[in-house]
Amino acid sequence: MDQLFKLKEHGTTVRTEIMAGLTTFMTMAYILAVNPNILSAFGSGATGMSWYPVFLATAIAAGVVTICMGLFVNFPVALAPGMGLNAYFATVILASSGKFTYQMGLAAVFISGIIFLILTVTKIRQLLIVAVPDSMKHAITVGIGLFITIIGLKNSGLMTVAVEAGQDIKAHAFTDVLSFETVIHMGSLKDPNVILAVVGLILISAFMVLRVRGAILFGILLTTIVGMLMGLVDFSTLSKPQSPWVPDFSQLAIAHFDFKGLMNVGILTVIATFTFVELFDTFGTLVGTANRAGYMKNKEAGTKRVGKAMLVDAIGVSGGALVGTSTVTAFVESSAGIAEGGRTGLTSVTTGICFLLALFLAPIAALIPGSATAAALIVVGLLMMQSVREIDFQDFVVAIPSFFTIVFMPFTYNIANGVSFGIVTYVILATVANATGKGKYKVHWLMWILAVLIVLRYVFIGSEG
Repeated sequence: MDQLFKLKEHGTTVRTEIMAGLTTFMTMAYILAVNPNILSAFGSGATGMSWYPVFLATAIAAGVVTICMGLFVNFPVALAPGMGLNAYFATVILASSGKFTYQMGLAAVFISGIIFLILTVTKIRQLLIVAVPDSMKHAITVGIGLFITIIGLKNSGLMTVAVEAGQDIKAHAFTDVLSFETVIHMGSLKDPNVILAVVGLILISAFMVLRVRGAILFGILLTTIVGMLMGLVDFSTLSKPQSPWVPDFSQLAIAHFDFKGLMNVGILTVIATFTFVELFDTFGTLVGTANRAGYMKNKEAGTKRVGKAMLVDAIGVSGGALVGTSTVTAFVESSAGIAEGGRTGLTSVTTGICFLLALFLAPIAALIPGSATAAALIVVGLLMMQSVREIDFQDFVVAIPSFFTIVFMPFTYNIANGVSFGIVTYVILATVANATGKGKYKVHWLMWILAVLIVLRYVFIGSEG
């Protein structure tokens, strides 16, 4: 162990690393229940994806890629299908009215992984990181957090959207929309599923206040128990062949790609969104965790290790799509294991093994009601909102693009719209400020290229709505 992971060199022990790995797993194990629920449209299958194959893909992708991170990079970071991009994946399918299938979605994720790999190997990825202002990176995180929160509110029933029967709200002018007195309103607290979601929110929040490791996971489990007492849990899943105790790998959606169909839809927008958001999400997580683990004290060695980690992450994106799940990314929850003393890849290997062992717990995961995982989504949105404090709202050249990035994501129900409006407005406002002597803002040449491409995209392709 010491030779493989250099434990003494990093001032740690086998026991410490294993405990750190278990801690990381406990803090992010909720993804095993949440990801299958989101991608299968909360068990309805409306996306065309079934719960169990996604569960298998989630556990396998998280387990294998995390173990690779530990063995090949010796880095205490765990990976799994990311929150936000899984929601984007599902909403694009649902909003397309059948034009965009999950097979096309998986193909888009696979291609984005290849692009990601090329960007990493050629070091262009680092150039993109330098080009986009820090304020935009933080705003993207906040916007995705609100996007996830709205999905959680909607799926829990705490928020409902009312439209007059037989009418499309998009067809109405803004003044007409205002006449719909209850376009968005609070769900009925008489609905037991809504009550259970509120209970879940309270339980998870209480665990977080008490700083319990794995607060979200424990909150989901306790909410499920409450749901059992309320008669909202379907125990037939324990004996259903759709969620067996022994993993049925024949149900894996391996290489379910539709490249031909993808060419007939908004391929560039979807692939660009997956690539762009994952780019900054992973960078922030890897650099942040590297700092926490003390790797960046030696900047050259730390940067080299983060570069290797990015390579594994890029391979994981395409690997996850290959087995049937949305974008795999580094999880910020890895910092929980680092806080427990994890300093080497043994932490990641331990976490990865836990994910693979979870393959035998599918019937238990299938018991968890949608209200419980919806409550978790709302709280995850809170965690992502914390990045808003890094944005200087006193500086309007920074504040306005950040604000547009944040609000356009949830209110247009589209991550790409937020990123697009943020980039274009920053380029315009920073240029105006520089030209009039009102400030000195750096506008990287690559930002100009991105802004032009975005404008052309909306002019010639339009918006997905």
